Amino acid sequence: MSAIEETTMSEPGLACCTPLSGTAMSAEQAEQVAPLLKALADPVRLRLVSLIASSPSGEACVCDLNDAFDLTQATISHHLKVLHSAGLLDREKRGVWVYYAVRPAALSAVASLFDTAVPA
Repeated sequence: MSAIEETTMSEPGLACCTPLSGTAMSAEQAEQVAPLLKALADPVRLRLVSLIASSPSGEACVCDLNDAFDLTQATISHHLKVLHSAGLLDREKRGVWVYYAVRPAALSAVASLFDTAVPA
């Protein structure tokens, strides 16, 4: 018999596992975070956010992002639009180019899902 089974059997009412999080997400929080996760659920978009977030200047031009992918500029622009619409990116037009920066609050909302209280 495993230690978990012994603990559960010897102490009725005790959960077999320690929860990974201190509190459950509220319905309002789930409504706010779900669109962010949906936007990030595409490998290209996830990588775009990563590239922009890791940029030394904290922002990236579409022209710089195109080289990292074997996709057309129109496709990259579409993915960036989805990320912007979801609230993950800010954008600023400068001449003919658009520069994107990650919204720290949006990434914090996603990262907070993984702030777990895992016992050592």
